Amino acid sequence: MKIRSLLMTTVLFALGACASTPPPRDALYHQFGGREGLEALVDTLLYRVSDDPRIAHHFVDVNIINLNDRLVEFLCVQSGGPCTYAGKDMAEAHKHVKIAEADFNALVEDLMWAMDERKVPRTAQNQLLRRLAAMQRDIVRRGNAPVAPSPLRRP
Repeated sequence: MKIRSLLMTTVLFALGACASTPPPRDALYHQFGGREGLEALVDTLLYRVSDDPRIAHHFVDVNIINLNDRLVEFLCVQSGGPCTYAGKDMAEAHKHVKIAEADFNALVEDLMWAMDERKVPRTAQNQLLRRLAAMQRDIVRRGNAPVAPSPLRRP
């Protein structure tokens, strides 16, 4: 009887430890498909943004190849991947651009659309969006920034 109790206690302890073990730091990165998945996501996102009349004007004079590379690095770091981000911080990168809250929201909608297109699990999408949401204050310029027209409809 004592052996059975001891065995049961050991099993319950082990199960409890497994349940409370946090996921590895790169778990989100892997849910996005690693570097290949992030590259495909950024491609999908940038195509969507270039066709989005609400925000495409913000990207007209942007070096799209550099933006693509920096976005892949940025999302890799944000998702816990083994990357180094070589770009500017969000405040510095956007300080000369008048980005309204509606513009920011349009980009988030396009990102969500791209993640759906790439079949990123909803839980992974929410984790990434939660991490990116805190950066809104570094990107959005309140005050005289123009308001974007009504949102695109999902196809």
